[in-house]
Amino acid sequence: MTENLAAKDLADWGRALAKITEEAAVVILPFWKTELAVAQKADESPVTEADRAGERLILARLAELYPDVTVISEEHASEFGTPDEVGSRFFLVDPVDGTKAFVRGDPNFTVNIGLIDNGVPVAGAVCAPATGEVWFTTAEGTMKRTGVDGAESPARVRPWPKGQALGLVSHTMREEKAAELAAEYGFDLRSPMDSSIKMCRIAEGSADIYPRHGPTSEWDTAAAHAVLVGAGGAFTQPDGSPFLYGKADQAFRNGWFVARS
Repeated sequence: MTENLAAKDLADWGRALAKITEEAAVVILPFWKTELAVAQKADESPVTEADRAGERLILARLAELYPDVTVISEEHASEFGTPDEVGSRFFLVDPVDGTKAFVRGDPNFTVNIGLIDNGVPVAGAVCAPATGEVWFTTAEGTMKRTGVDGAESPARVRPWPKGQALGLVSHTMREEKAAELAAEYGFDLRSPMDSSIKMCRIAEGSADIYPRHGPTSEWDTAAAHAVLVGAGGAFTQPDGSPFLYGKADQAFRNGWFVARS
């Protein structure tokens, strides 16, 4: 693998990653809305056989296509821990982002694969198995299609509306906290939603902002971060400074962030 690939070339890896997320969706979807056994991980978050099956497929495909690139994946990290250090280029994988939504029968769960280069998400793909939608980076910007054979169309953020800006918030957020964020960031409408699909809705111009003042991990955000930036959006720390990846010394935990058009 060439080590000096330009960021534009790396962005085109998103097409291959999109196909992998769609393959994983085929494996995951039969578990949805079934009597699925749910286990608790060390951090008390849920894990199911769908998570594990999706991860097995993704890791196998990435090993075939990109054998020299390290992969950090949620379920493997939960079981075996995260590495103490990582190189400049690596994948971040969440086989089922929004497991709680998945278990509830809610359609807002996703498959995430993001590529990091020198701390920055340069390629990514996010698939929503329940709807067949997939968003992915290309050298020309972010694209979206519905279904493996669906037509591709550019995904672009919309301008900030004059009044009636739509903010997306986590499904479990308390009303008083949601109202506080709405006042701080200046959005008028709110919609609760799980998983990284929130950033994808902003990327396609269906919403305007998603502020997150709470814990997440790098594999939760990397793929959608790349998708959003490729669509013309922004993903930063609350003060506007860059949001970087590869925090091995912090077990790949994220700080607060704001995703916006």
